[in-house]
Amino acid sequence: MAGLRKGRCYREIERAYTRKSKFRSKGFVKAIPPNKIIKYNMGNAKKEFPAKITLVSKESVQIRNNSMESARQVVNRRLIKHFGPMGYSMVVNLYPHHVLRENKMITGAGADRMQTGMAHSFGRAIGTAAQVKKGKTLMTVFIEEKNKQLAGECLRLAGHRLPCKVLVV
Repeated sequence: MAGLRKGRCYREIERAYTRKSKFRSKGFVKAIPPNKIIKYNMGNAKKEFPAKITLVSKESVQIRNNSMESARQVVNRRLIKHFGPMGYSMVVNLYPHHVLRENKMITGAGADRMQTGMAHSFGRAIGTAAQVKKGKTLMTVFIEEKNKQLAGECLRLAGHRLPCKVLVV
């Protein structure tokens, strides 16, 4: 039974050899899994809000698309609850381009005859992640001046869903 591996398996930034080619047979990454982030712009995008609050990464890290979607849902749900669907504007500033791979190892009886081991160890694409450098903006919320404190609290709660230390600015 396969499940998600722990986030710490993919936290460190490493440049993977993905071999994307214009010829499909020569590319190692055959298919990229679909993105789990539903929306990147939420709220009232047409109105100009005076206050801007950002969530900034304090360290360089890879953030998987499922944790970004989880953080987005936390912020969006709380902002709608407190300010209504048109009382704010929010933007997710990351896009998960990096393909994560896994070379599954079979264990148990007869496993020595079922797998190739490290002979073909490129791995299968299991998800995507965004590679974030220190100081990069993860999310931005535009809000009225009087609501800055509450919106900052919403972004702080989103930081608990991310695999890095964050700063609300």
